[in-house]
Amino acid sequence: MESVVFIDGAFYLKREAKVSVFDHGFLYGDGVFEGIRAYSGRVFRLQQHLDRLYASAKALMLDVPIPPDEMADIVRESCRRNHLSDAYIRLVVSRGVGDLGLDPRKCAKATVVCIADAISLYPAELYARGMAVVTVPTRRTGTDQLNPRIKSLNYLNNILAKIEANSAGVAEAVMLNAEGQVVECTGDNIFVVRGGILRTPPPWVGILEGITREVVMDIARDAGVPVREEVLTRFDLWTADECFLTGTAAEVIPVVRCDERVIGSGEPGPVTVELIRRFRAFVQAEGTPIG
Repeated sequence: MESVVFIDGAFYLKREAKVSVFDHGFLYGDGVFEGIRAYSGRVFRLQQHLDRLYASAKALMLDVPIPPDEMADIVRESCRRNHLSDAYIRLVVSRGVGDLGLDPRKCAKATVVCIADAISLYPAELYARGMAVVTVPTRRTGTDQLNPRIKSLNYLNNILAKIEANSAGVAEAVMLNAEGQVVECTGDNIFVVRGGILRTPPPWVGILEGITREVVMDIARDAGVPVREEVLTRFDLWTADECFLTGTAAEVIPVVRCDERVIGSGEPGPVTVELIRRFRAFVQAEGTPIG
């Protein structure tokens, strides 16, 4: 059965799902989005994702034409109509149709799109044996230029870094800020373990405050693992006992090599393995029922 996509109040077959070429999301990346997961018939952390979506829209002075409770229903209905109990959901709010100029006032109404489908961001074997990453020359856009807490449609900064990762023959790139501090990867937050302490960059260095990041920090504390938000440099990655990435699509994935340096034993470490196990159990037990 062909999947369906929600666009501005109606569901369309995938092959018929279209937005205008004059939409400012298409022309200028003017809009916001959320990537959301559903597990075993429940949408995981739906309220937190919606809170972030509406906060990002407010920062852009983008009026979302659908209230949050109705948006939640659209997410759940998208899963139901596509017969998905496990899904990746992409919720997009763009500025809407305007003219060829930049002025957002020319866009009368925002466009709302909800896609429910499957996703496999990384090959399954990388979750078992770990992945390699590189730090790249492309620096993360500064918070004084475009605050990364706004989850916008403009991902060119991340795409340039991803191109550099592709050129290096690895699956992911680690991005630094202008001061050379570790920020995040192109689509994931980053953690290291050293001396039994879990460490991750603080929000003020320029990260997107990931929802999976927050969940993993809570799970780690519950498991008795000390958690610290602190500034990291490449040295901290190279000399870590363990390293892993987190994200809605990626979930929790081990990193065993950075810039050709082997991390720890070269295999996923015990803290990482335990957090993956706990995370996978946690997402099966919590969430908003699809219904």
